[in-house]
Amino acid sequence: MITVETIRQVAHQGPFFPNWQSLSAFVLPEWFPKAKFGVFIHWGLYSVPAFNNEWYSRNMYIKDHPEYDHHINTYGPQKNFGYKDFIPMFTAEKFDANEWIRLIKQAGANYLFPVAEHHDGFQMYKSELSEWNAAVMGPKKDILAELKEAAEEQGLYFCTSSHRAEHWFFMGHGKEFDSDIKEPLEKGDFYWPAMPEPDNQDLYSEPYPSKEFLDDWLLRTCELVDNYQPELLYFDWWIQHEAFKEHLQVFAAYYYNRGAEWGKKVGICYKHDAMMFGSGIVEIERGKFAEPQPFYWQTDTAIARNSWCYTTTLDYKPTREILQDLIEVVSKNGNLLLNIGPKGDGSIPEKDQTILKEIGAWLDVNGEAIYEAKPWRKAGEGPTTVVSGQFQEAQATTYTSQDFRFTVQGDSLYAIGMASPENGHARIQALAQSKDQNLPEFHGIIQNVTILGHEEQPIDWQVTDEGLQLTFEPIETDQPIVYKITMK
Repeated sequence: MITVETIRQVAHQGPFFPNWQSLSAFVLPEWFPKAKFGVFIHWGLYSVPAFNNEWYSRNMYIKDHPEYDHHINTYGPQKNFGYKDFIPMFTAEKFDANEWIRLIKQAGANYLFPVAEHHDGFQMYKSELSEWNAAVMGPKKDILAELKEAAEEQGLYFCTSSHRAEHWFFMGHGKEFDSDIKEPLEKGDFYWPAMPEPDNQDLYSEPYPSKEFLDDWLLRTCELVDNYQPELLYFDWWIQHEAFKEHLQVFAAYYYNRGAEWGKKVGICYKHDAMMFGSGIVEIERGKFAEPQPFYWQTDTAIARNSWCYTTTLDYKPTREILQDLIEVVSKNGNLLLNIGPKGDGSIPEKDQTILKEIGAWLDVNGEAIYEAKPWRKAGEGPTTVVSGQFQEAQATTYTSQDFRFTVQGDSLYAIGMASPENGHARIQALAQSKDQNLPEFHGIIQNVTILGHEEQPIDWQVTDEGLQLTFEPIETDQPIVYKITMK
């Protein structure tokens, strides 16, 4: 069994060492900036009650929370039916890893990020460190292993995520009244340690995670990478707390050194400046950068606006909005990781399937403007802009036919119209004719212009002082359209 001592030995063996100076030698895996689009999967015990969101395990123990009352009314008092009692109900009888991967591949995704362990502490994989896992209880299957095998057989890169850090306090409210979360709690118990919840936005908040908990976090995370060898590992938010800094550097050196042993580059996706810039992949949750970045990054968002897991009240985004997010991110040097939430029985909801298939159909036609494409010197133009930062999705961005985002690949510049013009007229101002070589305007020579998926449709185009003027038969669609501009 893995020990803290062996972890520290590997972390100090090189080529990486547990300090930010050494970890800044991190190099992005070559496949990642080519892939552009991946699928996140939030599936676990919280998918059984399917109420409100994936924080059910915390909120069902907080009085006056909707989950608290819902739980009592549906399952009875928490002292008689606690969160652990969902485990026998989590049978996953309709789970089929190969079927999931076929759908995700059909969506045009190139990599997969199933959650290995969420805040609730239930591992979706076989573990020697805890019996509270899907291989022993509930489904009695190693869910992560089945998804890894299916993904790699079908040519997807397998990645995973750990949200264990928040478990320090996530079940703590259950001690505040008569529930099934009672002292004494010991390491190895499902609810352990169930500490009082601090101000979880404060990087120095007390009570600090104990050494026992931090060592357990390190052991679990290293066991995860050893047994499943993910291409990338994603951490959720609370590892930015000061208490994790030393253990996080040890883990990063361990993981990167293991990657070197496996003969592949691996990477850590992190948020909130949890790691030193340059030591992993910058992640933005439900948000974007307003401007192109000189470094490669990723945004993660969900197919629904109000939850990461399946619930009966999901506020689904239209496919158009998700495609616009993908285009916005790719034009600014990033990837999109899109989350879906299977039902507790392991089936993927019909609405999720429909959206994924619609994304895949668009990418089948327009993928050359996305996959392996690079940002142009200008990300876009038009009246619509986005705000930099996380959690900027409360309201959908409304684009116009004057909004374009740009990518390049080979001899082609792709001007992606975020909305199709109803009158069949478009003008791309960034491609206006320039008569002064000293000005930073466009000086290229355009050979031809087509619309992907409508190559047979003639386009009248000309370069003027006002831009590249396009005239064509109107295209009736609510999805973005791609103008392929071939250069000499």
